[in-house]
Amino acid sequence: MNLWKGLCIVPKNYLTIALPKGKLLTDSVALLTEAGLDCRSVENDSRKLLFDLPGSEARIIICRPTDIPTYVEQGAADIGFVGKDTVIEQNKDVAELVDLKFGYCRFVVAMPEESLPQKLPGGLYDLSVLNHKRAATKFPRVAQLFFNEHGMQVTPIKLHGNIELAPRVGLAEMIVDIVSTGKTLKENNLAEVAQILEATSRMIANRVSYRVKYERIQGLAEKMRVLVQQYD
Repeated sequence: MNLWKGLCIVPKNYLTIALPKGKLLTDSVALLTEAGLDCRSVENDSRKLLFDLPGSEARIIICRPTDIPTYVEQGAADIGFVGKDTVIEQNKDVAELVDLKFGYCRFVVAMPEESLPQKLPGGLYDLSVLNHKRAATKFPRVAQLFFNEHGMQVTPIKLHGNIELAPRVGLAEMIVDIVSTGKTLKENNLAEVAQILEATSRMIANRVSYRVKYERIQGLAEKMRVLVQQYD
């Protein structure tokens, strides 16, 4: 029996592009289409996860956003589109090539409205009272980096969802999370006390692929840069 029969052999110059499931997929496909790739077969609501792109020597794989840096780092994908928040949190060994300008969100520190710190003369909250406290978050590395930069010791408590509940039940004094409109914070009687950073989607590349397929990847990256300038 031939164990290799039926395996997909990918040509050397073929590009595998990892895109995120969900709301960022539509923007990602639209940008690749503008760059000249035929993405008509890619469907957001399909159960199919791999799409060959006609006439492009490329294919798209659909992944959970948090898995994309792993696919790219390990070489299962040559490039990927993923949020800067995920890039920072996972700290994978990938090359960050282009700010794609969509998928905007903000990292913030938020607390219950009834226990907000006092404000300093400049209008910012006095975060020093948060030293040696706990922060519930999906992004413990981001939280740790922020408080370390401010010379504070804060214990991140990693949760996978519904982190707004943590301050209400005594699990943590604050949360660190990404927000777009702030509506969820308000609904849970939480208020933003500090902004950590702003994040948008990025084009990342496997470092070996970037060298071996430099002309293809860099050419696509340059097209992305030109296209996203319209968002500035």
